[in-house]
Amino acid sequence: MIRYQKFGRVELGVTDVVRARRFYEDIVGLQYVGTGAAGEVLLRCDNEHHSLVLHAADVAGLRVAGFMLEGEDQFAVLLERLRSVGLGPREMSTAHCERRYQQRAIRVFEPLVGAVIEFYTPAADASRPFLPTVAHIQRLGHVVFNTPHAAKAVAFWRDILNFRVSDAVGEMITFMRCWPNPWHHGIGIAQSENCSLHHVNYMVSEIDDIGRALARLRTAGSDVVFGPGRHPASDSIFLYFLDPDGLTMEYSFGMEGFSEDFAREPRRLPLAPEWLDYWGSVRDPRCFTGAGANTIPESLEETV
Repeated sequence: MIRYQKFGRVELGVTDVVRARRFYEDIVGLQYVGTGAAGEVLLRCDNEHHSLVLHAADVAGLRVAGFMLEGEDQFAVLLERLRSVGLGPREMSTAHCERRYQQRAIRVFEPLVGAVIEFYTPAADASRPFLPTVAHIQRLGHVVFNTPHAAKAVAFWRDILNFRVSDAVGEMITFMRCWPNPWHHGIGIAQSENCSLHHVNYMVSEIDDIGRALARLRTAGSDVVFGPGRHPASDSIFLYFLDPDGLTMEYSFGMEGFSEDFAREPRRLPLAPEWLDYWGSVRDPRCFTGAGANTIPESLEETV
């Protein structure tokens, strides 16, 4: 079985890297790490080397979603599983891994969610202290994919990649955890008309972070598009907001945890407003729309 540590990193295409860096650093609360040779900006929200990479793009969207494996020994079964369904994973170069403080990384284009997915292990010297600023961010929490092939995507991530289903809300969205990571979901797969980014989540350690973020976002002129509220599926308190390109981001506080063994059975919750938010917040139509299609690199092998 493939074993994961967590959803560990995300790369986004943005239309203005300087503006996006200012937003993610000053408003969201990530820490600047550095700028790459092609102008890509690296930031982090925990003790890993980086959590977010911003690339210049004509259209904003998801570029890469990265999942940290439990160890080097997980690559063999992962590669076998991917090849068994006709997907061609690409081994990332030593130079690329050194730039990203990774021991090893592979990438594959996953056609059902229409995105490049990276699986990696961190370098031994990747960890360093993270000092929270405007929000007590604990970790990158999860990524949710929009796709018109939701049922097939859920089957692929469950049966081939060994993610575990925690819950589903009707046929609209399925929440899956990066087993044996305990958090209710590391990914979500949402039924949509196209493949795009649904949202990226940052988990905070204090409920006050939700309230302070609401005031901070409004002061900065950033659009809050859903919440604050509480999700019945994961039991987390949430706040969704838009980045400068209209991509949906989320702060959340609290989440159900699962044991590795003897976890409860997944539920299919009714598709009704009260099963999306106990508190009754009204969702802005711009929330979760992805702003644009995923921005796929010309090659799985980065050139920077």
